[in-house]
Amino acid sequence: MLLAAMLAGQPVARAESAPVELKWSELSSHIQGRDIELILPDGTSLAGSVEAIREDALVLNVHHTSNSQAHPAGNAVVRRESVSVVLLHESRGKWGRSIGVVLGTLTGLAVGGAVLAEGARIHSAAGGTAVLLGITGAGTLAGYYLGKSADRRATQFKVIP
Repeated sequence: MLLAAMLAGQPVARAESAPVELKWSELSSHIQGRDIELILPDGTSLAGSVEAIREDALVLNVHHTSNSQAHPAGNAVVRRESVSVVLLHESRGKWGRSIGVVLGTLTGLAVGGAVLAEGARIHSAAGGTAVLLGITGAGTLAGYYLGKSADRRATQFKVIP
């Protein structure tokens, strides 16, 4: 039940605001050395860390690309004209993961305990313990990843002339 309540809150936590409009000269202070994602005019998605911002280009250490033939991973220079929208990924701390682990563990213990108490299908103590531990572990993992998702924030920057 607690895990379901956390799930229900996810759309609110992931809601994004309107893009922040910045001039090219203002972009550096917001994204220098950080992980970003951008879509090039040819439709290729690039994700990586910003190495430098020059007057005419963005130097990006590409970690992920949707078109490795045209834009391979590694250092890439993206022309200024090709950058219109930049998505900055940040983490807002560890509170979501911490709460998610606790709620997931408690939920797993409650569900696992209910299954164990039912006892109709489990004929041995070892089997009951395995079911309890398995359900608790699954609840803990689910809570961690839901919390991790709640910790992430994306800010969208629109580059204006």
